[in-house]
Amino acid sequence: MLLAGDIGGTKTNLAIYAAEGGPRKPLVEATFPSDDYPDLETIARAFLAHTDYKVRYACFGVAGPIVNGHVKTTNLPWEMDETHLRDTLGLDEVHLLNDLESIGTAVPRLEAEDLYMLNEGRPEPHGAIGVIAPGTGLGEGYVVWDGSRYCAQPSEGGHTDFGPSNEREIELLRYWLSRKGHVSYETVCSGIGIGNIYTFLKDTGHAPEPDWLAERFASAEDTTPIIVQTALEKNEPLCSATLETFISILGAEAGNVALKVLATGGIYLGGGIPPRILPALQQGQFMHAFLRKGRFANLLGRMPVKVILNPKAALMGAATYGLEMEQADA
Repeated sequence: MLLAGDIGGTKTNLAIYAAEGGPRKPLVEATFPSDDYPDLETIARAFLAHTDYKVRYACFGVAGPIVNGHVKTTNLPWEMDETHLRDTLGLDEVHLLNDLESIGTAVPRLEAEDLYMLNEGRPEPHGAIGVIAPGTGLGEGYVVWDGSRYCAQPSEGGHTDFGPSNEREIELLRYWLSRKGHVSYETVCSGIGIGNIYTFLKDTGHAPEPDWLAERFASAEDTTPIIVQTALEKNEPLCSATLETFISILGAEAGNVALKVLATGGIYLGGGIPPRILPALQQGQFMHAFLRKGRFANLLGRMPVKVILNPKAALMGAATYGLEMEQADA
């Protein structure tokens, strides 16, 4: 039995798998609000206490850089170590993956119903694949062919310096640079980033904030879903401009990833945000920003661009990796 997990800044998904069922058919699964727990061990023990399955292995996809089996999570005050988790949970082996490594592992195994095509393109067989995943933060990774199969590779590209591509984005950079000292793509292209874009537009007088919206914000723990919902459902200037700016930045950075890894196999948009804003992504602004790369526009136009609709892709990737690890030890 394998315990697999997708550990995010907002929620933690855990599930138990058997080899014969594969990574698409968990025996039992549950979701926990990450902020309500002091560490992963506490969540895992609570989960395992409510099941009779006896697990020997665990594999967790974690938002943060894994170095020598250790990680300090990016958007949670947690630290994790493979050896400590193994001993604390009484398992034979624990493996930590970067969350984009988890998504990347799942990508070659995704089916048509798991995806929405933004650009069909003309993929090259065994071409490299880029993954960009805006959720609470911004994850980036890539998948390469090793001669026999696709292998996922992590990165921390979401924390590279933000490069604006129009006048509004230049002002956005100046606004947050004076307040933060460093502005990464995650600062403006994530769940956190949507709130930061909104604050910039409001404070610089793009439009007044309506009283009814301020009242909704006052009683909300997280304003990002409200901003997105308002932009999609109402013609409210501040929220609409926020989403437009976000999509422009996301498209441009997806194009950057495509160029950096030469993603002739395609670009995949993961994370929790793209499926929620799919109607806005379909309107063309994303692809316009994606293709705006000068003389390389034609190259990018040949790259497929797909939105991952399956919310369990990262969990499935962690399960895939863990089951393969378990089978190798058998």
